Amino acid sequence: MSTPLRRLFDLTGRHALITGSSRGLGLQMAEALGEAGASLLITSRKASELEVSAERLRAQGFTVDWLAADSSDPAAIARLGEWALDKRPHIDILVNNAGAAWGAPAEDHPLEGWDKVQNLNVRAVFLLSQFIAKHSMIPRRRGRIIMTASTAGLGGNPRGHETVAYNTSKAAVIGLTRTLAGEWGEFDITVNAIAPGWFPSKMTRGTFDKLGVERLAAMAPLGRVGDDDDLKGAVVLFASDAGKHITGQVLAIDGGASAVVAG
Repeated sequence: MSTPLRRLFDLTGRHALITGSSRGLGLQMAEALGEAGASLLITSRKASELEVSAERLRAQGFTVDWLAADSSDPAAIARLGEWALDKRPHIDILVNNAGAAWGAPAEDHPLEGWDKVQNLNVRAVFLLSQFIAKHSMIPRRRGRIIMTASTAGLGGNPRGHETVAYNTSKAAVIGLTRTLAGEWGEFDITVNAIAPGWFPSKMTRGTFDKLGVERLAAMAPLGRVGDDDDLKGAVVLFASDAGKHITGQVLAIDGGASAVVAG
């Protein structure tokens, strides 16, 4: 007998850890998981922002705990994992959303910027996924890991948009997604990636200011940029039983921009 659709998307009783979740896309995804019934563990670098976001989420009736952690530090990642498993009996859903960007021409890109982006966007994602899988998901033979990639990881940039380290890191996240999906499928762990296009955020503010929202919207067949609801359906799909037969996939949420060839 098939399962009712509403129950497939229900996350009641499940526990989610979301990095980079004090604002922007991470907070949007945390809200979606909370709305679907999951308890929430949120983390980012700044305690002041986390405190505000936690109160916002609790006001919506969600169970929330938070911890400030620097994901660029491997020791801090281990402490974050230990904290999460101290706060909850297990982690059902891990959303790797924390990230950074650095703008510079490829020929002059500083090593400092390259390392910062790769360490946070790739190394930290692997280390936290490894910790949560090893200490919670693999023993329980169940888990959902969701990566925040980017359409920047699907190809290069138009002239004048100089983010070689960021693009490279997000391409690596896509490769990591597929590799972990292959290795951990036997434990009923799904690993998928969401690839946002243009969304207003602190990270994209400079580009929005430089190019303007109208020009960025015009790149997409739908003629718009992302908003505060556009990631919610995808993250709940990947986190829930509705997505139990989906793994190793990358879903672009970009208004169709990645589907067309710029002319």
